[in-house]
Amino acid sequence: MRGKTIRDKYGYMFKDLLALGKAADVIDATNVYQESNRETLKFLNKMAEENLLPGAHLEGAEYVKDFFNQIKNGKRGLILCEHYGNMDLPVIYYLLARDGGEEGKILADEMVAIAGMKLNEENPMVRSWAEAFTRIVIYPSRSLAAIQDPEEKAAEEEKSRHINMAAMRAMDNVKKQGRPILVFPAGTRYRPGKPETKMGVREMDSYLRLFDIMLLISENGNVLRINPETPNDMISDLFCEDTVILGAGPIIECKKFRNDILATLEDYDGDKKMVVVSKVMDELQKLHDKYRPMYEKAFKDATGEEPDVEQ
Repeated sequence: MRGKTIRDKYGYMFKDLLALGKAADVIDATNVYQESNRETLKFLNKMAEENLLPGAHLEGAEYVKDFFNQIKNGKRGLILCEHYGNMDLPVIYYLLARDGGEEGKILADEMVAIAGMKLNEENPMVRSWAEAFTRIVIYPSRSLAAIQDPEEKAAEEEKSRHINMAAMRAMDNVKKQGRPILVFPAGTRYRPGKPETKMGVREMDSYLRLFDIMLLISENGNVLRINPETPNDMISDLFCEDTVILGAGPIIECKKFRNDILATLEDYDGDKKMVVVSKVMDELQKLHDKYRPMYEKAFKDATGEEPDVEQ
């Protein structure tokens, strides 16, 4: 895998980013909503611009415009995106603003991402990176499931309840303001060879019940990849220039989408919520597959080579 680690390529930015940082390093029920730090956003936009090759762009700008108009007319809007690396949100922001017309620019600034606590608490550099974007911080179910000690798990379950209840209240306030919520429904970055990391999390069914419409966005290409030698160290992730193509799809009515699926499951004894979530992920995959040939051509046109990213 070609590429430079974050430390190697952007270590010169670390001092300035840390000096500009304002976000809390410990999350509790009082600070789950965190507004964008516009000063650190400038650095993330620079990273996106420098690592996107010619040919990178947003497809489906007409759907972005439709989504924008509907939420401005009172619909509660949800943006669901594929997740491959920690530059996904910066690239989505950058390409929405650049290629999405006036509606895309406003949407990029107004969207609020759902983010896990790890981004705030694990590393000061990662925290200063994450705070470039407006977020509602949650305690992810995946993190809770990984705890083995019974006493520790009981304490963390209590903590997670307080944090996630506060996050739900914050999300309700955001919806009332007419701002869209952005979620990565897999809840984690995709790891090549580990298909379970591309499965949606069960909680996504609840999001469908809370919103009116959803905009799906696929991603072909990835400018920041997990380093296979140090997969748990986010700062050693690898920057790889790429022709990222985001693909926005037609607007989907959440209630109808969910009800149509449930109507086929009357005699199903399994987890109906997971069936609904799996259908969401299927739709994202269809969108991904639709734009894959376009991505491969764009990458070859830009580099003369075949893409090496596995998605």
